[in-house]
Amino acid sequence: MRRHLIAAAVLAAAPLAAQAESLVVYTSQPNEDAQATIDAFMAANPEVQVDWVRDGTTKIMARLRAEIEAGNPQPDVLFIADSATMEGLKAEGRLMPYPEADVSGLARGLYDDEKTWFSTKLITSGIVYNTRSEAKPQTWADLVEGPCAGKVAMPSPLTSGAATIHMAALTANPELGWDYYQKLADTGAVAQGGNGGVMKAVAGGEKLCGIIVDFLPIREAQKGAPVAFVFPPLGVSAVTEPAAILSTAKNPDAARAFIDFLLSTQGQELAAQMGYLPADASVPAPEGFPARDTITLMDFDPAKALAEDEANKAKFTEIFGG
Repeated sequence: MRRHLIAAAVLAAAPLAAQAESLVVYTSQPNEDAQATIDAFMAANPEVQVDWVRDGTTKIMARLRAEIEAGNPQPDVLFIADSATMEGLKAEGRLMPYPEADVSGLARGLYDDEKTWFSTKLITSGIVYNTRSEAKPQTWADLVEGPCAGKVAMPSPLTSGAATIHMAALTANPELGWDYYQKLADTGAVAQGGNGGVMKAVAGGEKLCGIIVDFLPIREAQKGAPVAFVFPPLGVSAVTEPAAILSTAKNPDAARAFIDFLLSTQGQELAAQMGYLPADASVPAPEGFPARDTITLMDFDPAKALAEDEANKAKFTEIFGG
């Protein structure tokens, strides 16, 4: 069947041509991952044709907002980075509940209680360090004392969505809070850019330690890079790449089938094959990750994070600068 890859360069173009039997998916997955997901879904559901748009969550949401303003939202399914954005859409009545969705493999907090969005994988933020250095951090406290102090790189929540979720989770943790971010700043941690910059700085030895999403250092370590990733025992934050059906979906049956696929054992094993922690704890973690039951996830309230987002970013800017 015919597939359409609509690149970011044409995101401002005219809306997708509506087809009666097509499913329209807007996603922020990397291109290779998105293609693999669509291919696997279509192989399992050959009667469904999928048209899809891929870009970063911010640009995907800008496109969707423009379509909503024009009274013609195109996607049936939204498959993006974070649950806080989904909570905003839910509050506006933009998401369609799917009460029959099988969430038996998901822990509470990994799906909306009203079943309007569903996490599909876990992309955690923890600690990376250069294995050629004397620094061997194992806890969050190790980043503000000992060899790591003053030699830490971290992504900025003003730039990175994962860093925004991380900030919300850590500052809400009673053992860390904003005092922890103040200590990072006071000891000279550099907060700028995204996770790729952190990876480059730590692997290259410019910084000894960093805060980063898990899959980057785990993948690069397998290729020989001098880095190691740590899941601190107090817990890690996680971006969960949730998927949801829009209330304006033109093909809700196919949309429900897509959600079913993502949450199925096959869909969760596909996430692991891509190198991500599956949302379903019963599906084995990919190579390079510890057993899922050894990883502690910090509590995260997406609705609270959404409500406090502007204030959190203002506080971060006050501490670290813009």
